[in-house]
Amino acid sequence: MDKLKMHSPDLSQDNIAKIRDLFPGCVTEARDEATGAVRLAVDLDQLRQELSDHIVEGPQERYRLDWPGKREALALANAPIAKTLRPEEGESESFLSTKNILIEGDNLEALKLLQETYLGTVKMIYIDPPYNTGNDFIYSDDFVSGAGEFLEKSNQVDAQGNRLVANTQSNGRFHSDWLSMLYPRLKLAKNLLHQFGVIFISIDAGELGGLRLMCDEIFGAENFIDQLVWQKKVSPSNDSRFFSNDHELIVAYAKSKVAGVIQRQERSEKHNQYYKNPDNDPRGAWNSTAATCNKNHLERPNLYYPIKNPHTDEEIWPSKSAVWAFSQERMNMMAADGRLYWGADGTSRSPRVKNFLTEAKKVVPRNILSYQEYGNTQSATSEFNSLFPEIGFDYPKPTKLLQGIINFVARADDEPFIVMDFFAGSGTTAHAAIAQSAIDGLERQFILVQLPEVIPEKSDARSAGYETVFDITKERIRRAGKKILEGECHPDWNRDVGFRVLKVDTSNMKDVYYRPDELNQADLLDMVDNVKPDRTAEDLLFQVLVDWGVDLTLPIRRETLQGKTVFFVDDNALVACFDKGITEDLVKELAGHEPLRVVFRDNGFVSDAVKINVEQIFRQLSPTTDVKSI
Repeated sequence: MDKLKMHSPDLSQDNIAKIRDLFPGCVTEARDEATGAVRLAVDLDQLRQELSDHIVEGPQERYRLDWPGKREALALANAPIAKTLRPEEGESESFLSTKNILIEGDNLEALKLLQETYLGTVKMIYIDPPYNTGNDFIYSDDFVSGAGEFLEKSNQVDAQGNRLVANTQSNGRFHSDWLSMLYPRLKLAKNLLHQFGVIFISIDAGELGGLRLMCDEIFGAENFIDQLVWQKKVSPSNDSRFFSNDHELIVAYAKSKVAGVIQRQERSEKHNQYYKNPDNDPRGAWNSTAATCNKNHLERPNLYYPIKNPHTDEEIWPSKSAVWAFSQERMNMMAADGRLYWGADGTSRSPRVKNFLTEAKKVVPRNILSYQEYGNTQSATSEFNSLFPEIGFDYPKPTKLLQGIINFVARADDEPFIVMDFFAGSGTTAHAAIAQSAIDGLERQFILVQLPEVIPEKSDARSAGYETVFDITKERIRRAGKKILEGECHPDWNRDVGFRVLKVDTSNMKDVYYRPDELNQADLLDMVDNVKPDRTAEDLLFQVLVDWGVDLTLPIRRETLQGKTVFFVDDNALVACFDKGITEDLVKELAGHEPLRVVFRDNGFVSDAVKINVEQIFRQLSPTTDVKSI
């Protein structure tokens, strides 16, 4: 019976496998010096021969972004970790039914743990990372030389360790520190993006240049969509040294930049104000566009022809430098339909084409996000204070801004629309996703990640009982959901305002699970069970879900069969029993459910004979079931 690996994917091995698909002769097997295990390895000499003169090495000039620590940041993104996500039902809201996830922990580790479950499924990512202003904090990651060493280290270090360091003016406010922090997180985030997904990153001018170059490298310069300008202030700051900083930037990249990834928007009253009806046309208000185009009569001779002005009966030719924009047949049709406007007195030499409001289509979103439509810092603070009158929060984003960004991304009716934010802060992104669903009735799921950053002791939030930022994130989503449900909601909305709280923690498995070669004879009795004594069956279940890549929001049912606790995930998507003393009769009963997957504890069987027969029983009664152990 095969064992689950119970650690995040080794992305370097995945990348080597992709090279093997393209150049089979360039990939071989070699023994890992750290662990002694056999791993895939690249024969660089052979790969050089395959690529011949297309290799750039050494100090040759090339177009790229480099900084001290980039190599280590890339290694960090690819290395696996022996961590898990532990469920906290008591801290959750509607744990059994919700489709939303709130993760407490380091976002790099969370992104690694989500790689297999949410690969290519997230439609929109929004992040508001530290801007490296000299006054904020950045994540301090542990860079290592190899995956084996990192796996060993991650299995021993507690998830609640010190993960933040000040990147202040006094230490040079190093750009390299900031780039090294963000680079591996964006690398992993790209894997989670849907084929037609979009990532939006808030930033100010200080790190914009580095961010753009880094995103060009990760997502591809050809997938850059736009640089949105959010007008965050209502009035200028007269105490600024040079210019009033009235805006922030939001950089947008697509996983694959194709037409339609950014959808057109419904018309608003603001758009409709440009429609008038100066000639009292019975079809109602209209605006107009030019009937000519910027081509000359030599370039488009077929568009150089006369039309008749019905008011003066005069034959009108276009300018030789700006011919008609439509074919003669179409111009005649528009003239017959009264769609050409010849001015108030009917004597214009160049008519305009009427576009009626009743026929108006959706509009392309603008890249300038005004404070009137998308909110501002003042409205964001007021919004937060309305939920938390007892505390404050620095620099929250307005939900209107996030609702607008969510609506920019096109959606497909047959796929879930998953919104992710792994710098969650106060939880604005989740608030916005819920609020927008309540308005339009469309289902959206969110995945938020927030570090349990400790709140200073002498603060209103700490006095109110909030020990970490994550506590505020969690409570804001709970209060916002309750408030939204009290208002008017779309009848088609599923009213899901809940969330499953999952916490990044050390693996449920003892060290011997990962390094059995280091087991000493004196430790044999202690190591009969490879599961840590403080872990529950629910903890084991969620690590199995993560390892197997099963949706973490599927409904879970607990039953007692033959005196043993059995978990049914989405009925038959996965069946798990982690109790000891499992008999052949129970195995046969579980096989009768014909699950897609089944998992047991490796030492959970009543005898070795039963353990040996498990796969044979499933092969006979449920041949399509994937059988594993931990």
